[in-house]
Order: sequence, then C-alpha cells, then structure tokens
Amino acid sequence: MLKKVNDFLAGLPMTIVAGVFLLLDLVPHLIEEFGGMPMNLNVLPFDPAWITVLISGIPLLYLAVWRIIYNPGISKISSALLITIAMFAAIAIGDLFAAGEVAFIMAIGAILEEMTTNRAKKGLKNLIRLAPTQGRRLKDGKEEMIPAEEIRHGDVLRILPGETIPVDGKILTGETSVDQSIMTGESLPVDKDVGEDVFCGTINCFGAIDITATKVGEDSSLQKLIRMVQDAENKQAPMQRIADKAASWLVPVALLIAIGAYIGTGNIVTAVTVLVVFCPCALVLATPTAIMAAIGQATKHGVIIKSGEALEKMGKVDTIAFDKTGTLTYGHLDVSDILTFDKNLDEMQLLALAASAETKSEHPLGKAIVSCANKKELPLTESSAFKMTTGKGIYAEVLGKKLLCGNEKFLLENGVAIDNAVQTVLEKLRTQGKASILVADGTRCVGVIALSDVLRPEAKDMVSRLSSMHTRTVLLTGDNKKTTDYFAEQVGISEVRAELLPEEKVQNIEELQRENHKVCMIGDGVNDAPALKTADVSVAMGSMGSDIAVDAADIALMSDDISKIPYLKRLSNATVATIKFSITLSMCINFVAIVLSLLQLLNPTTGALVHNAGSCFVVLIAALLYDRKFE
Repeated sequence: MLKKVNDFLAGLPMTIVAGVFLLLDLVPHLIEEFGGMPMNLNVLPFDPAWITVLISGIPLLYLAVWRIIYNPGISKISSALLITIAMFAAIAIGDLFAAGEVAFIMAIGAILEEMTTNRAKKGLKNLIRLAPTQGRRLKDGKEEMIPAEEIRHGDVLRILPGETIPVDGKILTGETSVDQSIMTGESLPVDKDVGEDVFCGTINCFGAIDITATKVGEDSSLQKLIRMVQDAENKQAPMQRIADKAASWLVPVALLIAIGAYIGTGNIVTAVTVLVVFCPCALVLATPTAIMAAIGQATKHGVIIKSGEALEKMGKVDTIAFDKTGTLTYGHLDVSDILTFDKNLDEMQLLALAASAETKSEHPLGKAIVSCANKKELPLTESSAFKMTTGKGIYAEVLGKKLLCGNEKFLLENGVAIDNAVQTVLEKLRTQGKASILVADGTRCVGVIALSDVLRPEAKDMVSRLSSMHTRTVLLTGDNKKTTDYFAEQVGISEVRAELLPEEKVQNIEELQRENHKVCMIGDGVNDAPALKTADVSVAMGSMGSDIAVDAADIALMSDDISKIPYLKRLSNATVATIKFSITLSMCINFVAIVLSLLQLLNPTTGALVHNAGSCFVVLIAALLYDRKFE
C-alpha cells in the first residue's frame, strides 16, 4: 500500500501538481530576492510549498529509509538520505521553498532519467511488440492458423506478403524480400530464395513463401534478442556503482562542512545552504542515463550490449583480437580458381567434369564444387563406379572418362604424374591459403580447382578505421599459418597467431593482458567461447555465431556486420567521456556552490536553483547520446 502511494506521488501527474504549487510560491520569492520588496501574494491559508514538500518529499523520504533498512553496509548512506536531510534542515529554518525545491528538482531529475531510459528501451519495446502471436501451419494439405507458442520444430508454415514471420526457419518454396531491420539494422529488404534462412519477427515484404521451422519459441532469434536486451538493462556499469559509493561518502563530508560552516559563521542558514548545494543529484543521475541512452543507440544499429559494464570496458579497449573463420571471413568455402592443364578442356568443362564426379561425395570440398557448378547452371552427368578414399579423394567414371579428384598424394598413389608446372601452381595456391583439388583423367592431371573461405568485403576498411583510432589488431585462429598469413595481409593485420587450440587462444589473451592491454575478443564459434570469457570484453557474431559464443560474449552483432566494430568503439569512447564529463561537471558545480554558500552569497533557495539546474543539465547531455551520429 505504502509503495503504491509512493509510486503515485512520484509519477509525472503529481510531480506537475507539485511544480504548480512551487511556482505559486516562487513569484513572491523572486520579487523579494531581486526586487528588494517583501510581498505576500499567497491567497491560500498555508504556504503552497508545503504541497510540493509532501508530494515530492515523501517519495524521497521513502527511498532514503528503504535504503537504510535494506541496503548492506555503507550503501545505507545514499544520496536520497543527504537530500532528505537538506530538505528537513530547510524546513527547520522556515525556508519551505528551498525544501520543496530540493525535493521537486530531484523528482524532475528522476522523471528525466525515466523518460530517457524509456526512450532507450524503445528498441526492446519494438521487439516485444513485433513478437508474432500466430502462424499459418500447413498440415495434410490444409492451412490452419495456430498460436505461435504451438508451432513446433519441423512444422511447415506459409507466410503471405506483409505478414510477420513467427519462427526462425528455412525457405522450402518461393522467393521474396524480407525486412530484417528490427534484427540487423539493415535499411533495405533482403532478397531470400529457397534454402535461405529467415528470422522470427522479420516481415515478409513481397512473395508468399513456405518455410520449415528450425528454431521456435524461446530459441528463436527474436526471443534471444529480447533476452539479451533485457539482460543489458538489468545490469549497471562500474562507473554507476562508483557514483553510488561517492554519494555514500558525500553524506558525512557534507554534514561535517555544514557543522563547520555553522561554527565558523554562527549562521544556521549558511549551514543549511551547504547541505542543499552538496546534494549529488548530477553525480547519481548522469551515469545511468548515459549508459541506457548508449545501449538504446546501439540496439538501433543491430548491436546488442548486454551490460553497462561491457560498454564502459569497450571504451577502454586498446587491443582487439579477431578469430578468422566466420568473423573476418564468411566461414564457408567457395570455388576461387579453376585452372586447366589440357588445351582441349576449358574452365567450365573442367568444373562440370569435377562436379559430376563429386555429386555422390559427402566431403565439404566436393559439395562446394557441386554447389558452384549448380550456381553456374552447368549440365552435370550421373557418375558411375564411384569410390571414395577417406582423407584423400574420389574415383568416378563420367562420360567414359576415369576421373580422379583429390590431393597430390592421392593422384601419385594412383599413378598420375605431377610435373613441375602443376607443383608451381599448387605452391602458389597454398601461399594464398587455398585448398586445392587436383583433377586427373586416367594418368594425366588435367586441372586443379582451388577453394577458399571468402573474406568479408568490409573487413579491410574496418581494420583500417580501428588503426586510425590507435587500436591494435591481432588475429588469433586455429587455421594453418599460410592461410592465416594470406588473409591477414588482405585485411591489414600484421600481428598473426595461428594454429591455436582453444586453450592457446586463452593463453594469448592472458599474455596480452599481462602486458597491461585492455583486450576485446571477437569470434563466432564454440571454440571461441573460452577466449570470449577471458577477454576484458567480448563480441560475438550474433546471427551466424554459435549460441554458446553469443551467450559467452558481452556484446553481439546481430547482422554479423563487423564494420560495426569501429562504431561500437566510438560509441563506447563517447559514453565513457560523457560519464567522466558529467561527474566532473557535477563536482565542479558542487565546489563552486559550496564556496559561494560559505561566502554567504547563496541562500538555500538560490543554492538549490544553481545546483539542481546543473543536475538537469548533465542528464540532458547524457540523453543526447541516443541520437548522436557515430558512423
């Protein structure tokens, strides 16, 4: 009951009422203060400031008492306690306006913080609002609308144009464009075709599609995103806790200075003024507002920051370590080179022969060759006498040709000569970090098909922008040295540590930390999880990355767009700078106001105006982070 009354009084409507009554009391004070004419314009039988004291002061008193009872240790002494003491001191000397003003401005500050926080939470509210409530399931050739929570893994769903996709799934039939902005921050719809993934909460823009459900309920991308944002809003940054601790020691300091001022001047008004101007409103309010505004800003751009602590630490990072596969690259092999050694065989003919031979293969390299041929719409021929030798290659008969597809050792074992020209080509491909499949017809090597992971096009510019921000970049990967060196050279990373086991990645990060570097680790796989946990702050590829990596990381890139890393670094730097500026500004305002109070140039009324106006000012500065441009 008491909490309901407190919440009612602390709400915006009652705070407006408190402000109206404070305004009724303000005019006579201003005329008296600056016009030198004592006037009584009050038509009420009591001082209007009493209403303000009751409306805004009761929640303040409630908070101070609640913290004394429930907070542990020194945290019982809070900023609310100091402001409550100042309020009662002002009442004791008969300055009801100062008492009401201190409580009212604190209430305004709390409402400003709540408004900024709610604005920062807009991305989360949009996500929750977009959570679909039903889906159209296909069963026995019929459509049926069912609640979203009843959709099960493997169900086939039909999504019509304009509808929200109710689960994560894979397209079975149809093609369309999907608005994924709520998930990835992409401004344009993304074209989708058969076999491609779609995500819960995104909107089907054009064609009708049938999908099979792959992740449902709490496992869907949207629900995962909602949980991460909720986690971010339930955590505080260390700077925020430092501010709370500062508010604790400010109380005894303020009391000592106020007592000293009374003893030195013999004027109780001076002592009360000191208490009023000592109230740490800006110190307490500015930090959480900046943190929440920055988290809200990042959410708009598809970057989920799980805590204020992660945001602060990212602002201090001077070294960023990258995994390679799935982070700097897409994490899947594509055909990169087709080289023929037979004048009667062109590149497409070689690819068609190799793909025909590999159609029955289960090896990833063979599947990649077949996929490439299919994309190029090459005619494939059914192979016969197919035989696979694990770890080496395959034998198949295609159009009367006896084909061998495999590594150098496999061909040599089957009597195929490898001349110097072929050796030179293979060595060049190895230095580029590419995997090679040799193709032989009988006893002749007729060509080679090279496959490579695909570098993300934005990787090089991202590394360059980080370097311009004086941030060191390191590549930590389990891949072989030649492959790693090739990709590192392409993106501009000079420090490479390759062929690492998961525990060795952890050791490398710990080594960097021992050198007094603040390290951020960016990865996507299960093997990256230990390193992500070890780093000072970590970033996971939220879309393609494993659930374990996403859970282990402090920050997730929902669109897997690593070009967001410099944006994230600038946002973190700006947030830390804003917090430090706010704390410094609040301390300076307090110091100046205390000096003016001791010189008796301020009284409780004017002291509260100066100090609490500064509090509102730093809160508004923090709020500007939400719409600031960092691209």
